[in-house]
Amino acid sequence: MRFHLTRFAVATRFALIEHGRNRFAMVLVGLFVPVWTTLAYLAMPDTPARMRLRATGETLAPHGNELTEISGALNAVTLITGFMMFAATFSGSGFDRRLAMAGYPRTPLVLAKVSALALVSAAVAAYATAVTCLAWAPRQPLLLAAALFCAGLTYGALGVSFGSLLRREVEGMFAIVMTSIIDLALQNPITSSGADNPVMRYLPSYGSMQASTAAGFSTRAVPGHLAIQLTWFAAASLIALVGFHRSTRNRLPLTARIPPPGPGGDKAGLPAQRQAGTPSPAVSDTEAH
Repeated sequence: MRFHLTRFAVATRFALIEHGRNRFAMVLVGLFVPVWTTLAYLAMPDTPARMRLRATGETLAPHGNELTEISGALNAVTLITGFMMFAATFSGSGFDRRLAMAGYPRTPLVLAKVSALALVSAAVAAYATAVTCLAWAPRQPLLLAAALFCAGLTYGALGVSFGSLLRREVEGMFAIVMTSIIDLALQNPITSSGADNPVMRYLPSYGSMQASTAAGFSTRAVPGHLAIQLTWFAAASLIALVGFHRSTRNRLPLTARIPPPGPGGDKAGLPAQRQAGTPSPAVSDTEAH
């Protein structure tokens, strides 16, 4: 057990070092989150927008800029965590494959990625919640942080899936960006007239959008919608696990493997050792002519 914990700790340390080396992601965390959420808050009018929150059944009238800032915070968290996990998976897939082929267990590698994802999502969600609370006061800040955290987990798992299954970096980046934009733009009642459509509940961040809206403008807890978001995370993790297994499997062709020993012992199939004084076949052929 101690041996497996050591391997898990080593794999987790290297996963966190890999994220720390992604300086562009650090810049996104430090600048993109406050800039995007602040612009969403300042650019949108503060006119009340009547809406029915499915999570609680209440009819609310939140300020448009506050509602848009919640959507912007979700968008920022999902983009950053998805990008960070995709970049780490895409650049480290070859290293993971070599480790697995060398005999390093896959379980510590997978658990290390999950731990790194949880830490990254928690840090980005806490930061986005703090930035939001500087502009206005959500009624349930802890619930808002939990909703952002669950959304980050989901998109982080999607980033691992894209990094394991897609062959080019631009494909994964485009998939993450477009998924997040379409997902959250359709659920924002300020920008979409169909935000109350029942089809919206099948979008990846539906649970977090409902929970974060309840956190901002209601006093009711919505653990069921956090559970919906965690279900999306579990589904995305399953896809990521399949992709990780596919990318780290042994791809050596059958002809490259060492053949089993024949009836002559361990030296079967190997060329016979030449005795001293015996000319090589090439020399014999030359002399024959």
